[in-house]
Amino acid sequence: MNSPFARWRIVLLLAGMAFLAHFNRVSISVAGSEVFIGEGKLSTEQMGWVYSIFLLVYTIGMLPGGLLIDRIGPQRALAGLGLGLGFWSAATGFLGWSGLSIAAMLVPLLVIRGLAGAASVPLHPAAARAVSLWLPVRERSTANGLITAGAVVGIALCYRAFGFLIERVGWPAAFGICGGVLFLYGLLWYQLSSDAGEYGRGSQSQNDVRLRDLFGLFRNRSLVLLTLSYGALSYVQYLYFYWIEFYFKNELKVSIAESRDAAFTVTLTMAVGMFLGGTLADRLARRLGHSRSCRTIALTGMGLTAIFSLAGLATPDARMVTIWFSLSLGSLGICEAIFWTTAPMLDRRGALACALVNTGGNGVGALAPILTPILGAYYDWNFAIVAACAICGVGGMLWLGIDADRHSNGPRQGLGVEG
Repeated sequence: MNSPFARWRIVLLLAGMAFLAHFNRVSISVAGSEVFIGEGKLSTEQMGWVYSIFLLVYTIGMLPGGLLIDRIGPQRALAGLGLGLGFWSAATGFLGWSGLSIAAMLVPLLVIRGLAGAASVPLHPAAARAVSLWLPVRERSTANGLITAGAVVGIALCYRAFGFLIERVGWPAAFGICGGVLFLYGLLWYQLSSDAGEYGRGSQSQNDVRLRDLFGLFRNRSLVLLTLSYGALSYVQYLYFYWIEFYFKNELKVSIAESRDAAFTVTLTMAVGMFLGGTLADRLARRLGHSRSCRTIALTGMGLTAIFSLAGLATPDARMVTIWFSLSLGSLGICEAIFWTTAPMLDRRGALACALVNTGGNGVGALAPILTPILGAYYDWNFAIVAACAICGVGGMLWLGIDADRHSNGPRQGLGVEG
């Protein structure tokens, strides 16, 4: 693991895991828009709960999951993610062969998607912890940007690829195929990451983390502000991820094919922003220091996210909306890597610190799938997007109080040494 080739092979494997996990995570929204929502089926509000139960369970399990990751290591944790999420994604498809009508699937969907959320807990904390352990400081934001970009590429391709599978083999088989691929990848990851050694496997003596350590996290002002800021970013992310295709199809009245293309374009732009943002953060940090470079990126990126979203609302042309929304989500993507690089620097319990940030992200983000259709029904969908813009702006301002350079307690062992 000391060679650049070995380190970046692991990063690419992590990006692949993020790709498949998020593909399976968001596939339910494609099925929701094209299969589950409709007359005599499920309402938009009911599907909002199906989307959010995943995020709710995922969020509740995040802090205990962080404790577990610090004990068993990211290698085992991510293998469990692949096996667990792959199984429950496939189980979603089994409902289609059960004989139940779609209108009767609400409770089973809530149960299965909740269990899928529990299985997904290790993804981002374990990946960020792996990066902090296995890569030198100067490479971490680039690596985190690549991994999170992999996640969003999975989401972007899901709109087209999963929609294609639904048309060709039906939605039950589509879930079965995609879940099975992730299950096999979990086995592949465990085998190919075996050279990560003790840092990948973790140990109780090396990672002396206890339940009471949870309370210590809340005394770290920078970590708490980072968590709240990530919550603001995630609210906007999830609004786009779960409702963008629906918005184009039902609010802008474009065809299913056009709504898929718009969702693909907008989401893929965020992946580009994530990779560029990670590379930019590493370069700026060498000149400005980590904290100042992150503040610059957060204030600029999250501010532009709000401005571009508002510009998209000002035009009725679906093509121009696609362009403005793409710029908006691309600007948001630029900010992603700095959260995952900063979190393990703020506390020695790296995975637990990442878990706290992700808890805030998903705790706030989980509100978007529920609140967006409610605000859209009582006001309109433009109002729901304006509210998200305001939340995003506040999230960017929170970085003014985050000082990773002063509070850094990043890992000093293994490949995470300065370099």
